Amino acid sequence: MEKKIGVYICSGCEIGESINVEKLATIAQRKGGKVVKTHACLCGEEGNALIHGDVTNEGVNTVVIAACSARTMTDAFRIDVPILERVNLREHVAWSHEPKDEHTQTLAEDYLQMGIVRVQKTSPPEPNIQEICKTILVVGGGVTGIGAALDAADAGSDVVLIEKSAKLGGFLAGAWKDLPSTAPYRDLETPQVIEKARLAQANAKIRVITGASIEKIAGAPGLFDATIKTEAGEETIRIGAVVLATGARPYDATKLTHLGFGASPDVITAADLEAMAVKGEIVRPSDRKKVKSVLFIQCAGSRDEAHLPYCSATCCATSLKQAMYIRERNPEAEVTIVYRDMRTPGQGEFFYQRAQEDPGIFLTKGVINGVTVVGGKIQVAAADTLLGPNVTFEADLVVLATGMVPTTVDEPILNLAYRQGPALPTLKYGFPDSHFICFPYETQRTGIYAAGTVRAPMDTASALQDAAGAALKAIQCLHLTAQGKAVHPRVGDDSFPEFFLNRCTQCKRCTEECPFGTLDEDEKGTPKPNPTRCRRCGVCMGACPERIISFKNYSIDLIASMIKTVDVSEDEDVPTFLGLICENDAYPALDMAGLARIKYSPHIRFIPLRCLGGTNLVWMAEAMSKGLEGVLLIGCKHGENYQCHFVKGSELCSIRLSKVQETLNRLQLESGRIRMVQLAINEFDQLPGIVDQFIEDVKEFGPNPFRSM
Repeated sequence: MEKKIGVYICSGCEIGESINVEKLATIAQRKGGKVVKTHACLCGEEGNALIHGDVTNEGVNTVVIAACSARTMTDAFRIDVPILERVNLREHVAWSHEPKDEHTQTLAEDYLQMGIVRVQKTSPPEPNIQEICKTILVVGGGVTGIGAALDAADAGSDVVLIEKSAKLGGFLAGAWKDLPSTAPYRDLETPQVIEKARLAQANAKIRVITGASIEKIAGAPGLFDATIKTEAGEETIRIGAVVLATGARPYDATKLTHLGFGASPDVITAADLEAMAVKGEIVRPSDRKKVKSVLFIQCAGSRDEAHLPYCSATCCATSLKQAMYIRERNPEAEVTIVYRDMRTPGQGEFFYQRAQEDPGIFLTKGVINGVTVVGGKIQVAAADTLLGPNVTFEADLVVLATGMVPTTVDEPILNLAYRQGPALPTLKYGFPDSHFICFPYETQRTGIYAAGTVRAPMDTASALQDAAGAALKAIQCLHLTAQGKAVHPRVGDDSFPEFFLNRCTQCKRCTEECPFGTLDEDEKGTPKPNPTRCRRCGVCMGACPERIISFKNYSIDLIASMIKTVDVSEDEDVPTFLGLICENDAYPALDMAGLARIKYSPHIRFIPLRCLGGTNLVWMAEAMSKGLEGVLLIGCKHGENYQCHFVKGSELCSIRLSKVQETLNRLQLESGRIRMVQLAINEFDQLPGIVDQFIEDVKEFGPNPFRSM
């Protein structure tokens, strides 16, 4: 495409009061702008018409808007051109640096030049559009799976719902009552899963397959092939997206001998009590007599580093529910619940109050010290209770409120035909891994969404909300995939990585480092792309030592060219630094610092990256050889509680930078000239200090010797 570049510079929002806008316009013309105009309010009706008019009448097909942050005014600057670039003169220049200062002016000029070079090096993306299947596979026929199937069908999608047992319903189909889900949130309800199962089986858009398991899922979003095994044999069906809703199982109580399990048949689990309630009578297993005193032990295996370190969310409410069972069937029975913390969030508080109103239900905070059997009675020793520091309770029946374990712990379930293995990547607790803060349903496998208790411990109401969310995400995935666009986190991005395989050395770094299983490989180790799996992070681009991977609008050469266009002063007292920042946390944090009018050094030029995981060491070499004094990389926090939108991008960058010593030694430079910092978006107030301290530290090394070359 022959580009006609239009550069539009805004002087509003104090930009014109801080920067010489006319000088910027002159630079824009010199750097390749065919149409260059300034306006006091580009986002206003008149300014917007100015840009649209040039696109329509002057043939402008590449637009550079030098105004506010790219994260603002997105609707106002929705211009119908193949290439559009936003240069941030407001938050990153005018609002964060001294007005009418020569260094502020130089900063603005560099940012504008970098923006123009970026569009010059960008080619319009060509979406990878192909015919795809939009059927959604829901795995698991419990309340979450049925809810997801019904919601997807109601939205117009075809659904295949599979369940490993002979009938739908899951755990709740075998429950006596469920927790309140409607106002006034005080009364137990008949489990709604039975009626939902009937509706699913009667829905023409839902195909139900029971007694089924998945032998294999191969392919990519929109193009998955699922091999399903039943008693009748195997069947392979084409599907578009997957909702995993296989739920959880109770924690293995045989591991809780310290709480008396196994010492007496009268120490049972909450699941055992639920089964009793369904059968009709709640009795002591040892002699089948009605119980007169029951004690519930909360957090049985949960919130315990030796067992389940996490809270299982519903144990407290379940014990309150089961205490009501006992009281309803035997009003003379006494129930004691010993808890660490009674957790009934949200509307569950009304249910908790209802239980407190029952004089036969006694609740006390306490720590269980031991459970013993004496003369047919069970004695439970507790410390730090409301009744005193050390108390021994006696009960006919002890119920352990065991926690939830996701079914993904037991088996892969989906049996994915991915080079990284058949299972979904999981957290240390066994729940499918994702970016839980920003993307609660997405797993590390694009087009596969987890919902319900397989994703995290939750009650029925939350599981049904999860089901709806996952179903909508699956639908969104298929609609975007059909357009050749990314699903998340770069929603709508229609670029994808291109591989110049003639130079591939089969090092496998791209296939091994991709967090999302995008790439398979042949027997020689040559990468085999799956475009619809790709999340457009650029991690593979940063991994490749041969630099054979690039996007039409994001490449090693593009960023390197932006670095080269920075003007380095001949004055040694005016140093220049490069900042490479993550567009997901660090860039908006920099915006927030600008909004707060926090000042920091004008001697650093920031280039946003899709993810620091795409950082290639050639950029360090370019920066140093250009004469820049140092490179500061700011990315998301990584590690156990990572915040990286691309899961491992920030961590991979950190690992790669550990090898930077070799590069700097080759250039005869100090390794301290390159530094990586982890930053959360809410730590924006720390940015100026981070920038200024880095600059002061690098100054101690003296000027970069390449400046004089």
